[in-house]
Amino acid sequence: MAGTVSVVWDGGLATVTLTHAGKFNAMSRSMWRSLRKVFEDFQAQSDLRCVVVQGQGAHFCAGGDIAEYPAFRFDVQLLRDFHENDVWGGLQAMLDCDVPVIAQIDGNCMGAGLEIASCCDLRIASEAARFGAPIAKLGFPMAPREAALVMRSVGELTAREMLLSAAVLDAQTMQQRGFLNQVVKDTELAAAVAVCVQRMRPLAPQAARLNKRSFRALAPVLSESIASDLIAHAYHYADSQEHREGVKAFTEKRPPQF
Repeated sequence: MAGTVSVVWDGGLATVTLTHAGKFNAMSRSMWRSLRKVFEDFQAQSDLRCVVVQGQGAHFCAGGDIAEYPAFRFDVQLLRDFHENDVWGGLQAMLDCDVPVIAQIDGNCMGAGLEIASCCDLRIASEAARFGAPIAKLGFPMAPREAALVMRSVGELTAREMLLSAAVLDAQTMQQRGFLNQVVKDTELAAAVAVCVQRMRPLAPQAARLNKRSFRALAPVLSESIASDLIAHAYHYADSQEHREGVKAFTEKRPPQF
């Protein structure tokens, strides 16, 4: 099973659930495509007041589905298509959503999960939540657009710590660094999100949508020329020995030899 992205409606609330059994809800290619469609469809829902994004069970999202990686990661064009179309397509659809989005974060929030959480307007986590992007252990960097998104959300120093030292940080630390709005006991997470939803649902929906458009317009972005230059060369590592060794070591459940 390649995992699913499902939506449950409750009046003006849409709850999006990432599900990938046995993989801590790691994102497959099909899940990225589904995420994009789900959030693009939200734009046409005039009665939608709030969206909650959560993971199934005890984890938010543990990253990407590494079992899929050998099929495309070692080819420059296929790798670029994965990041620029599948992954960024899903993330951009979230960023373009005019409806307020709340992340309900429990357990692992790594790599792809950190990127998805970074697209949300408010982030509430349990004390058990853990955050990071330890992809240096897999022998590859974060794609440019994704790195810009994460750096803007977690802060430059935290992004450097995660990407350069494979640091995994707890929820209290991430709240202190400004990434999380609230940290609650594990058993109180759903209730804390419900309180936030109840506070937001009666508010003026037009005002919320206009505020989100203003936030997007005011957000710092890479210039198109810089972004294009970065992306043009970003995936040339695809067939490198380090990249192959990192992915192979993970699938073989052994430490990589870089």
